[in-house]
Amino acid sequence: MIEFENLRMTYGPLVALDDLSLNIPQGEFFAFLGPNGAGKTTTIKLLTGLMKPTSGAVRICGHDIQTHPLLAKSCLGYVPDVATFYEKLTPHEFMRFIADLYELERASSAARTEELFVKFDLERHAAHRIENLSHGTRQRLAIAAALVHEPKVFVIDEPMVGLDPIHARTVKQELKARSQAGMTILMSTHLLNIAEELADRIGVLFRGKLIALGTLKELQDQFKREGSTLEDIFLSMIGEDE
Repeated sequence: MIEFENLRMTYGPLVALDDLSLNIPQGEFFAFLGPNGAGKTTTIKLLTGLMKPTSGAVRICGHDIQTHPLLAKSCLGYVPDVATFYEKLTPHEFMRFIADLYELERASSAARTEELFVKFDLERHAAHRIENLSHGTRQRLAIAAALVHEPKVFVIDEPMVGLDPIHARTVKQELKARSQAGMTILMSTHLLNIAEELADRIGVLFRGKLIALGTLKELQDQFKREGSTLEDIFLSMIGEDE
């Protein structure tokens, strides 16, 4: 469902991403980890078509994001680390706007909006302008908006930004349930406990290279750290283990 093929991105002499090749199948919950500057944000921007790679290709549901962007993006839901909105709209108006972008039928999109608003505790905010909403409420709205067209592939950067423990649990449960139902999810996060809890498979980027890939058990075996937490393994592989 997500394919990176020999993906490379440079900024002058700086190599932000170095020959990334990776396949993420349907229904997998995949977590990208890495320190600041590792290439995670660059990878997501290339995946979502926000940037053009120096070389290589990205495909979503078999569609090349550069040569067939509308087909690729029709399969995709995306939540950036800092979501942006039309601030003067209400959440209800914003959801209708997003649904119209995907050319959804009004009745079905309204039903999905109602369902998502209940699920993410947004009903009581539906008639308030987005500019007056809290950070956590805006994050829940961004997730709801990215799900309204029922995407096959869902990409989220730092999913728990601004969320209190109650709403964080709701988001975790919803994303895991959708993955188990067949949605392919790529999550980038610095919260290693979240990756350990949710991800089926984990990839670690460091200085633009994919230096580790596998399940938690496979990473424990690879780095000879049976029973270790993901945090211990992560710190050991990037040379920060005390």
